[in-house]
Amino acid sequence: MDSKHLMSTYVRKPVAFERGDGVWLYAADDKNGRYLDALSGLAVCGLGHAHPAVSAAIAEQSAKLMHTSNIYAIPLQEELAARLCQMSGLDAAFFCNSGAEAIEAAIKLARRHAHARKQPDARVIVTENSFHGRTLAALTATGNPAFQSGFEPLVPGFTRVPYDDLEAVQAALEENPGGSAVLVEPIQCEGGINIPSPGYLSGLRALCDRHEALLILDEVQTGNGRTGKWFCYQHEAVLPDIAVTAKGLANGVPIGVCLARQPVAELFSPGAHGSTFGGNPLACRAALATLDTIEHQDLCSRAGELGDYLLGALRARLSDCASVREIRGKGLILAIELAQPCAPLVDLCLEQKLLINVTAERVIRLLPPLILEQDQADQLVDILAGCIQRFAEPEKPGNGDLP
Repeated sequence: MDSKHLMSTYVRKPVAFERGDGVWLYAADDKNGRYLDALSGLAVCGLGHAHPAVSAAIAEQSAKLMHTSNIYAIPLQEELAARLCQMSGLDAAFFCNSGAEAIEAAIKLARRHAHARKQPDARVIVTENSFHGRTLAALTATGNPAFQSGFEPLVPGFTRVPYDDLEAVQAALEENPGGSAVLVEPIQCEGGINIPSPGYLSGLRALCDRHEALLILDEVQTGNGRTGKWFCYQHEAVLPDIAVTAKGLANGVPIGVCLARQPVAELFSPGAHGSTFGGNPLACRAALATLDTIEHQDLCSRAGELGDYLLGALRARLSDCASVREIRGKGLILAIELAQPCAPLVDLCLEQKLLINVTAERVIRLLPPLILEQDQADQLVDILAGCIQRFAEPEKPGNGDLP
């Protein structure tokens, strides 16, 4: 591999994939065989790789019309917006190309909301240990100094509080009355798959209503069926003022969306915000095919059921592993937290043809495709449990051979 012309923004693993089929990825060098993808391109390919419905939609649309710009009407964009509003309970959509761009749109709506209320100094309240993206305002909202270091000065106007702490949010809102907004992830994904206490989101909704603040939910990774509902906030029957999603929306075609209730959506007027590529015919066609497949195959329910199965199987297999602190998850976002940093597990699993990720130093993150079958789930558990046991207890007899 020759990467001398690429900027050094990634530490890449020494494997390149040339094709995919469902939950499997195939290396360019055939002798490496196939890999079980338990990461889905970081929660992007919820339908797995080369899904026939999405591939057919992309091929047909690319031969017909890919891009015109938002100067003109785009019927597929209008269709996708109506579909997402029906699924989310929100009223209007702005399309862009990524989760970070969708977050930027949400922050701009929050600023417009504050100005409309004659409170230009109102704050966006964000949480520690969060991740909202790499663009400058999204980076400022992110609650991890490691991502921010070297990019100062950051954007003003943010107040940070602990995650899953309603009292801290209440105190921050009382300090900034009128026009504020609260931006949180329903599950902190990059931060270690941190799942808040029951009632956290509904508590945030009540606080925002009391203080006339906007509730913004970052569903970039948790949306599109991954947690067992279309959106994670639907587990608590909460309706935010703004929700953003991206990753799994078009199964690999770049797209992001910022959804909002009225009258918040009306704070954007022509010329206030825009995107050259956002919501073009190709991306919208791919997204519609993805949503159709998730709906017709009832993959939201499947994600919830399979997530419960994986949690039970992993807990049973790793119950005697002292290094495992907790196994947690919701739907097909799962975490195994160890007592020690565990980045080497990524390479151990790669050797066994399993693709995983480690985040927050000690947390194995699993984001398998929604189409994962039970026998594939069993294979995932067998390989991963063997690798964890070998890594955590290298001297224990019998750990030399992985299943």
